[in-house]
Amino acid sequence: MASKVMNVRMTQTKQSLINAFFHLVARKDFDKITVADITNRAHVNRATFYAHFNDKYELLDYIMGDSASAAIAKRTNGVGTFDQDSINQLVLAVCDFYQQPNIQCRSSYVGLVVPQLKEKIVNELKAYLSKSLDNIYTDIEKSIYVPIFAQVIHEGAFQWANGNVTIDKEEVALRVSLLLKRGYQSSELTLS
Repeated sequence: MASKVMNVRMTQTKQSLINAFFHLVARKDFDKITVADITNRAHVNRATFYAHFNDKYELLDYIMGDSASAAIAKRTNGVGTFDQDSINQLVLAVCDFYQQPNIQCRSSYVGLVVPQLKEKIVNELKAYLSKSLDNIYTDIEKSIYVPIFAQVIHEGAFQWANGNVTIDKEEVALRVSLLLKRGYQSSELTLS
């Protein structure tokens, strides 16, 4: 019972630190945010912050990783399949990820955040795709296809999120899923 209370308290404290960070990041340049700013806003002491994170960069890294996995889990319900609908949902998950208000940030540190965002979401895509392709490809084939599929899914959604395409995200998701599924089917024909 005591460990359950402790876990709830730690989760609430971590969420308080995250909320404080979001509040500050909307008002202040990332470089100017200090651990003291975060702890003051969260109403915790510095030792509590350091019990959860080494520094503000680790906090940011945690937030992005958590957001990426949550976006994919929400769209896929944790079910790992490789079909047109699943690919479609993965593209939409990446669109959702980039559209989240918590991810949008001040222009002063976009250069810091965007590469990390991409890394987090692409790694989550790779994890999902690796599981969903377990019974379809050998490990050698997966080592080739998983990174390619993850990059294609990411790039399609990223182009939409940046406003580089004028069609809606559902149409982008459909086109990317058709491209990947047809490419997958063609590779199966040539390998047979």
